Amino acid sequence: QVQLVESGGGLVQAGGSLRLSCEASERTFRSYAMGWLRQAPGKERELVASIRSSGSTNYADAVKGRFTISRDNAKNTMYLQMNNLKPEDTAVYTCVLTRLGVPTTTFYDYGGQGTQVTVSS
Repeated sequence: QVQLVESGGGLVQAGGSLRLSCEASERTFRSYAMGWLRQAPGKERELVASIRSSGSTNYADAVKGRFTISRDNAKNTMYLQMNNLKPEDTAVYTCVLTRLGVPTTTFYDYGGQGTQVTVSS
């Protein structure tokens, strides 16, 4: 069982920045692809960004150029740097891990509890 613990959410004004962290309990963290999902009230879950074990990344169009996903395998931690935040970025952000392939909104092996990000206008 892999435990994922997110941190770094909060309230920020539009145009501001936040950095989310996700620490994994699994020592073989470096072998797995990970990602960040988000879900706002009344909206569908969205895959914000993903990162493979190789370090290659993918982003949703809505966050390209503003968000950066990264990982520090020595610390078993994944990050999501969010810049130029917009009110529409308000959501619960959840980190996910998959042992095979790349996570999607419906496919992943483990997920964290989620952290709230609120962007005020």
